[in-house]
Amino acid sequence: MNFQMYAFHPAVSAGIAAAGYVTPTPIQAQAIDPILKGRDVMGLAQTGTGKTAAFALPLLQRFVQGRRGHVRALIIAPTRELASQIQQDIDTLGRKTRLRSAAIYGGVSINPQIQNLKREIDFVVACPGRLLDHIQRGTVDLSRVEALVLDEADQMFDMGFLPDIRRILKYLPAQRQALLFSATMPAAIRHLADDILTRPAVVQAGSNAPAATVSHALYPVAPHLKTDLLLELLPEAKAGAVLVFTRTKHRAKRLGEKLSRAGYRSACLQGNLSQNRRQAAMDGFRDGSVQVLVATDIAARGIDVSKVSHVINYDVPSTPEIYIHRIGRTGRADCSGDAYTLITDEDASMVRAIKHLLGKPIEQRRVPGFDYQRSAPSAKQAVSQPQDRVNHRRKPRRGAVVARSQRPADRSTKRGNTFGLPRPSAS
Repeated sequence: MNFQMYAFHPAVSAGIAAAGYVTPTPIQAQAIDPILKGRDVMGLAQTGTGKTAAFALPLLQRFVQGRRGHVRALIIAPTRELASQIQQDIDTLGRKTRLRSAAIYGGVSINPQIQNLKREIDFVVACPGRLLDHIQRGTVDLSRVEALVLDEADQMFDMGFLPDIRRILKYLPAQRQALLFSATMPAAIRHLADDILTRPAVVQAGSNAPAATVSHALYPVAPHLKTDLLLELLPEAKAGAVLVFTRTKHRAKRLGEKLSRAGYRSACLQGNLSQNRRQAAMDGFRDGSVQVLVATDIAARGIDVSKVSHVINYDVPSTPEIYIHRIGRTGRADCSGDAYTLITDEDASMVRAIKHLLGKPIEQRRVPGFDYQRSAPSAKQAVSQPQDRVNHRRKPRRGAVVARSQRPADRSTKRGNTFGLPRPSAS
């Protein structure tokens, strides 16, 4: 099976070739045909399964020869990063169609968006809050929308966006195609699907489980030793990008700063950053100038980097489904990947739930030579100690990263290195 079977317009086929697509992914193979026929679709698929092309290609095909001059497709996404990524993908796939897209989201000036919307825009990709702002200002007209797409619907529910979604629906025509994509299907999303979808085709990419190319490992550790253990693991990574997940914005910021002081090319991605800084972190992670990206679950939506070698759960996720979302960033395109999770005694119940979802046990590991018995510093010591202490052995020079060959010869044999990021040199 390849994309030629769909007999796409030459301009759409040119975009497929430009994107390097040859064979449809499972979600694309199931979704493209019903969308081309104008049916509503409910899709269940994890991040990285090709959802954007699954809805973008048939919509481009339908719109390429149609009447222009108004917003024809509205795509709603939960985060700025995901909205930006979707718009970039549409621009790539539609580069020869002369169809235009615009992304509108908060955190940046609204004025350039207003000016952009004055052009003949066919695709609007939006986050709910900023879209409502434009609606209230009268700077976007959705009265002739032909297709509505809700992407990552479960995440929009988690972020409290469902009331906003229902408000937005009031400004759309009653007769429209509706497409809803979600990694999971909680009750609230099923109710929303029942309200907006009419006799939908249901498509699903695989099961709610990670790729077989991902290996899993648990690293038990006391809470106060998490950062030190992470710093022991990072030098063991093979060349590739490492994505570290934390549960809170504050912890992501603090951990990103510690890794930078330890000499790693690191950045953090969390909701308090300005859009420019978030975009810089994403761009650096994609082009390799950032080795380690520390992110929260919400901020990480939209990360689409094909060569993430390791996902490290600094904090155990709050649900087993989020675990699947996180580690879905590695082991892509038939490449192998590793998912490491630092666990404490308090995480026992969630670890059991994750194992149950995976349907198999997960190996527990210890790092040889690491001092697991070190007690937590007293309150007085914590105040007196510098905040950028890197680990219990040495303090590296700020910004220094050395090659593997410059490290002590016995480190890799004693540590069983599997990771490959160079350990920062000592000062």
